Formats: sequence, structure tokens, C-alpha cells
Amino acid sequence: MHSIEDIDKSKLPKHIAIIMDGNGRWAKQRGKLRVFGHENGVEAVRQTVENCAKLNIDFLTLYAFSTENWKRPKIEVDTLMRLLVASLRKELKTLDENNICLNAIGKIDSLPQKAHKELKEVIEKTAKNTGMTLTLALSYGSREELKTAIRAMAIEVKNNIISPDDIDETVINDHLYTRSMPDVDLLIRTSGEHRISNFLLWQIAYAELFFIDVFWPDFGEHHLAEAIISYQNRERRFGKTSEQLN
Repeated sequence: MHSIEDIDKSKLPKHIAIIMDGNGRWAKQRGKLRVFGHENGVEAVRQTVENCAKLNIDFLTLYAFSTENWKRPKIEVDTLMRLLVASLRKELKTLDENNICLNAIGKIDSLPQKAHKELKEVIEKTAKNTGMTLTLALSYGSREELKTAIRAMAIEVKNNIISPDDIDETVINDHLYTRSMPDVDLLIRTSGEHRISNFLLWQIAYAELFFIDVFWPDFGEHHLAEAIISYQNRERRFGKTSEQLN
């Protein structure tokens, strides 16, 4: 069983993204309501954030709430929003102690007023922190993000701000929610599911994917270490051959 001490600190991924899946099934296995799983998943978030900060990971992005999650039962959505507010209040000190800057991507304006206010306040209070950037993907969907970016570029073309010939990867990146972030190096999904679920589709084009058969509330330091060590043992070619890299 690995720990973060076993990780080669010279070959760290710059940007880790995590699909935190399996809270509901974790609770069901214990004969509890799904909200019990979400409540216990908060501790896994805390541990993962602190461990990534200790490793000096530059960017950690967590898929906290998707645009599709609004379709879930009201009691579950309400609990998730309540947990978001409580966690932001409780973890502000931890964010500051670890020099973490909080960020958020998605349709943030669609969050309930209380959650939106708390999120905005914590983002503002941690804005000067210079360590890891922790990004919460909230009311986020990658297709919605791409649709918004394409519309914005179309308006700029229509108004002669840019030419269609100017649109390259850099211009597209500049119109995404993640414009200030590098592409994802390592994508982790818990719970044994092998899907991307509309998460950072453009940004994970060359990411290493790591799927683990562990529900999110049980995801701990050794699982994070396993994912990063797996990443470090892979050859990232970006379309080139092994010989070209060498």
C-alpha cells in the first residue's frame, strides 16, 4: 500500500481532476439514505485537498455538482447545497493554512443564493493565497461550457473583433471557464465507473485516466498515491513516438 511519501516529487502532475463518484452507493451498502454518503464524502475531500497541497500540486479540480445533478430528488440537492455552505465556512481556515486559493467553474449563478454568497466570499478571502488552486466544478457541464464558448466566439466574429481564421486552440482556451488553468494531466474517477460524464471534455484531451473501484467516501491517501504513481509510470507521448521523446 503506497503513501504520498512514495511519490516521485520530480514527476508530479501539474493538474489533477477528480470525478468524486459513489457516495450514494456507499450509503446504500450501509442501509442509509444517499445523503449519508454525501456527508461522509466531505472527509474524503478534506484529506485529498490537504494531501495534494502537501505534494505541491498546482491545480486540483473536483467535480462537485453537475448540471445534470439538478434532476436528482430535492432532498438530495438541498443536502448537497447545505453541505457546500457548511464546508466552505468550516474549511476557510484550512484553505488559508495550506495557502490554497479557491476557484469555481460552472453556472455559478444558478446556485441557491446562500451557497452562491458563501462561495463568493471564500473565493475572495483566499484570492491572495499563492499555493495550490482548488477548483470546484459546480452546476458544471462540459457541453454547456463549450456551447457558451462557441457562442461568445461567434459574437466576436460577427462584430469583427476576431476573424474565423484567428480561432485556434489558444483562442478557444481563452473562452472556457478554465482559461487561467493548464490542461488536466491526471483524471481520477472513483466507484468503478469508466465514464467521463461530461467533465472537462476539452481539457482532458491528453490526460492520463485512472479509474478505481472504490467509492468516494473510502478514497484515502493510499488511493491518491496509487493514482499518481500509476501516472508517473506511464509514457506521455502526445502523439509522438517513444523514440522522438528520447
